Amino acid sequence: MKSLFDLSGQTALITGASRGLGQYFGRALAGAGADLIVTSRRCEDLAPFVSEIEAMGRKVIPLELDVRDHGSILRMAEVVEAACDQVHILVNNAGCNVRKPAFDVSWDDWNLVLDTNLRGSFFVAQQIARGMVRHGYGRIINIGSVTSVSGFAGLGPYGASRGGIKQLTMSLADDWGKYGITVNCLAPGWFRTEQNKVLYEDRAWVEYITDRIPLKRTGEPHDLDGAVVFLASESSRYVTGQTLLVDGGVSTGATRATSRPAVPIEKDDEK
Repeated sequence: MKSLFDLSGQTALITGASRGLGQYFGRALAGAGADLIVTSRRCEDLAPFVSEIEAMGRKVIPLELDVRDHGSILRMAEVVEAACDQVHILVNNAGCNVRKPAFDVSWDDWNLVLDTNLRGSFFVAQQIARGMVRHGYGRIINIGSVTSVSGFAGLGPYGASRGGIKQLTMSLADDWGKYGITVNCLAPGWFRTEQNKVLYEDRAWVEYITDRIPLKRTGEPHDLDGAVVFLASESSRYVTGQTLLVDGGVSTGATRATSRPAVPIEKDDEK
């Protein structure tokens, strides 16, 4: 069974790895044996993370990448092609959010979020998949969200982008499956990150969202470790086009327990 999750000898490229979940994905993949290529808009921001991964005994290449700039994507792909024999795994993690009521969202707000989360993910995948096709193997993991399948007020552009990621994942899976490439979407629920840390400063909001989660807690970054390694490894070789929700069950539509009458438990008289 261990061999199904072993990434030794493989290289994973992770976008948006200067902070947040991108780094947790990197730690999990490196822990499973993968070497890394990590990107950020400012390469110097990657230095602490690079040192951390090297201390784990893994090779790591930091690269500058702005996923909103097609030229930057093309330059990154050229450097990767020259520096690495093969990229086995792509984690399309780079993303951003603008949290506003729908009436307050500007044209520029919309473009910022969609260009980063959706358009950027497509064109990064397009470039990296070219090499995967030549080798007849690849694992592409697009990062979605619980908003890929559920609606939340104040998250119009973000939800549209993450819903688009879900649909894009299915399309690319159908497009590239014949080349030995799987494409899946990893969709976290409510995890505390730099993007949403302001929400976690609101105790009432934390209590509200926690009450909607069947497991009664928001996510811890390590809750994603097994999922990302699964989707990156041989253990998921017959899984493609899927959205894997790691959300504590919030996407079930759970509501406050006090809003529903308790279900009586029938006793078994024979015990």
